[in-house]
Amino acid sequence: MSFTRHFHRGRDLARTAGDHAADVFAPLTVIGRGLRRHADWTKARWAATPKERRGPTLLVGAAVTIGVFLLPHGPLMALVALVASAAWAGRGPKSEPEPEADLADTKLTALYAALTPYLGGIDEPFALYRLDGEWRAAFSGWEFDPDGRLTALEISYPAYFTDTEPAARARIEQVVQGKAGRSREYRFDWDEEINRLRVSALAPLPADIVAQRFVTAPGEIVLGFTDGAGSNRTIPVEQGGATEQQPPVVWRVGPRSAEPHLLALGAAGYGTSTLLRSIALQALPHGDLVVVDGASTGEHACLVNRPGVYTVETSLHGALAALDWVAKETERRLIALNAARHHGVAAPADVTRPLWILLDHLTELSELAHAEGRTDPQELLEVPLRHGRAARVTVVFVDDLEARHRIAATVHACTRARVVLGPITSESGSAGLGVPLDIAPAAHTPPGRGYARIGTAAPVRVQVPVTVDPLDEEAPQALREAVVALLPHRDTRTEEAPSAGAEVTGAEAAGTEPDRAEVRLTKDHAPAQPGMA
Repeated sequence: MSFTRHFHRGRDLARTAGDHAADVFAPLTVIGRGLRRHADWTKARWAATPKERRGPTLLVGAAVTIGVFLLPHGPLMALVALVASAAWAGRGPKSEPEPEADLADTKLTALYAALTPYLGGIDEPFALYRLDGEWRAAFSGWEFDPDGRLTALEISYPAYFTDTEPAARARIEQVVQGKAGRSREYRFDWDEEINRLRVSALAPLPADIVAQRFVTAPGEIVLGFTDGAGSNRTIPVEQGGATEQQPPVVWRVGPRSAEPHLLALGAAGYGTSTLLRSIALQALPHGDLVVVDGASTGEHACLVNRPGVYTVETSLHGALAALDWVAKETERRLIALNAARHHGVAAPADVTRPLWILLDHLTELSELAHAEGRTDPQELLEVPLRHGRAARVTVVFVDDLEARHRIAATVHACTRARVVLGPITSESGSAGLGVPLDIAPAAHTPPGRGYARIGTAAPVRVQVPVTVDPLDEEAPQALREAVVALLPHRDTRTEEAPSAGAEVTGAEAAGTEPDRAEVRLTKDHAPAQPGMA
């Protein structure tokens, strides 16, 4: 007989023996299951018995046990009764595990209870929100993700709730976000006509888009990227080694722009200087720059000695001289443009080429000017801000969120494009953007994350492209090279040294006319004072 036949015969014998053993031990299995259920019942009863009644219960139990043992054939009868009871209790199948509690019932009950003090009626027996109320009457259309987190919910609220007051709205939004989880952003859509609040969790924005040439028209600046609801277009971007379509936040500048100037506020370390570098890299191919670094941190030293960059100032004296020149240059451009229109000829190229004024933490220089009794640099911005759109002059004012009270009223009034970066509150968000924010920020905000508002449009989320300082040795090499590739010409600190004796001015490298304003840079990169043409 072959080994295979022996194996199959042995397997059949083992299977038959197992079936017979299961039949033989089936009664014991039933009795054992019943005893286990009796033990579980006893434990549950003992746990439910109050402590003051446990002593008398033990005494009664001991008396019954002694009485059974004293009866003739008592122990035998007790054993037979126990076995019969166990066989009866264990005759059913194994108990199924208890179903898990409904996720919606657990979480939405807690949210309903949290909203009751704010939306509940006073002495109203049939109020929508009350202590003994049912959450299903107030909530509808709820959705949860696979991790059990709330992603969408529609909340009904009573008609007497003051849904037109920002403070009342903020209070409800804070409660909802606290119960739904603060790790994500939530959009709150208040429908005042039918007293409904729609809550939706927002997916995180991509934070791995680095500096690159974006597919935009001249005069369009990509401030960052948002979600599909915040933009009506997409552009191709290099992301993670592949080309993806992402919706951008586009700021349009120029003589026909309704928002010619930008104000960006943010917390320290959350990307305001990164935003300014990103704007500078996009503006350089089509315009000229004047940069003032009021914090003197060297964040914009990579722009020094670049074609199209008139000057990069870090001192109060240099900032005052540069901004005074900007004011006079704005007036000169206006005069030249008006003369060209009067004579019906084309305007000269030196007055139609865009001029960008990039200001980083200028309020620090304003405080220094006040201490020294000198002119406030912000006063010199009045002419560029008020007449910059006609003169092709664009002002980008970047500062700390806590310094918004030190920013001049003219700057606030003329900067209709707003960006706020970093963690914010409802108060700081409204002050920075000009309107209440209908999005609840997440508890942890990555660098470059914030909100943007262009003109009178609704605020949208924004993630600034990663634009590191190429002179920062701690930044990843790949990110530094991406920024260097966008700079207009070689620089001795980041690339190979240029040929000896070659002195390049901003106007000459840009290929402009000789009569344009020039700012020559010394060998140690200290900018000279800008002069008039």
